[in-house]
Amino acid sequence: MNTLQKGVNPLTIGTHLILVSAQPIPNLTPVLDIKLRPQKVIMLVSPDMQQRSLYLETIFKKQCGVEVERHEIKDPWDLEAITLQLIEIIGGYQPGTIALNATGGTKLMALAAFDVFKENNQAIFYIHPEQDRLIWLEPKNHTIALDNKLKLENYLMAYGAEEVETERNGVIYELQDLCTSIVKDIRHFGRALGTLNYLALKAEENQNLTVTVEEGPKARRDLWDLIEIFEEQGLCTITGHNLSFKDEISRFIANGGWLELYTYKQCLNLKKDLSIQDIGRNIEIIRQLGVKNEIDIGLIRANRLHMIECKTKKFRDNGSADTLYKLDSLRDLMGGLQAKAMLVSFNQVDRSSRSRAKELRIAVCCYTELQHLQTHLKTWLDV
Repeated sequence: MNTLQKGVNPLTIGTHLILVSAQPIPNLTPVLDIKLRPQKVIMLVSPDMQQRSLYLETIFKKQCGVEVERHEIKDPWDLEAITLQLIEIIGGYQPGTIALNATGGTKLMALAAFDVFKENNQAIFYIHPEQDRLIWLEPKNHTIALDNKLKLENYLMAYGAEEVETERNGVIYELQDLCTSIVKDIRHFGRALGTLNYLALKAEENQNLTVTVEEGPKARRDLWDLIEIFEEQGLCTITGHNLSFKDEISRFIANGGWLELYTYKQCLNLKKDLSIQDIGRNIEIIRQLGVKNEIDIGLIRANRLHMIECKTKKFRDNGSADTLYKLDSLRDLMGGLQAKAMLVSFNQVDRSSRSRAKELRIAVCCYTELQHLQTHLKTWLDV
């Protein structure tokens, strides 16, 4: 059997054939990489991957400016029919002018495509699912690292998001101090934060964002100390027993948004050292039929989605289990098999919930562990 002719540079091959699968990122990353990007992508699509192929097609055309050609197969398990269809598709290509991305599809689709491409002296590559590198199978013994070009919007669109809105604004210095002060005295402020969360939630119901603090300074020194910290940062004012928030953003911060901002800042601190491609917070995803999902903090590292859910409310009854199951479901829906998730909680998470989180492969950082959140994040991201 012949091998790919000498002198062919696999990086300059103008057409890629991909096998569309439920895990779209290996189909997407080689096209996003400038040094690999073809002029044309041919998609081999099984009946159950029609919608997924449309998501990819949108990105290829709009984001990459690549021509797309679709070929549908009737039965992804009919080896002979797939083989004949592939022979017809690549029949007009000279050796070294089309490459196969053998990462996706069913096993039979991948086997058929591999045999047809090798028989016709065409290039074949495979995307390592965890190490963010492309392995050339033909020509052999040639591996290259993929450029980390994947951003949150493209990642989520590949999994079915029609619209993605995210904030990437930095955290101002004063709020860093506020968050750090709270975390440093987390034992002292634990109960008070629960009360402030409730007050901020009630204030949302009032047009002037004002709420009454029932207990006085003598009864709740911890609460009034906490309110004073927020007041010093200009987020609220306390007049008598009336607590007024400056604006909706200030009320959001008091209602638990401070933990999201604190966690976001710790992620930003790690961006350069860990080669994080993209970080966003308050991410809103709109899928088909207007279905909405939210991610508190999302980041891309090594072309993998990492999701963080931040919680300041105290879990009651089975509340932690519900949060963990929802996070697990959203991770699988919007991130696929390689995505990772973490729960960051101001309150303690009980032993049974930690065991459940371990079963679901969800990392947990809570209560006094927040004082070392950046270390926990680094460990989680490095795995």
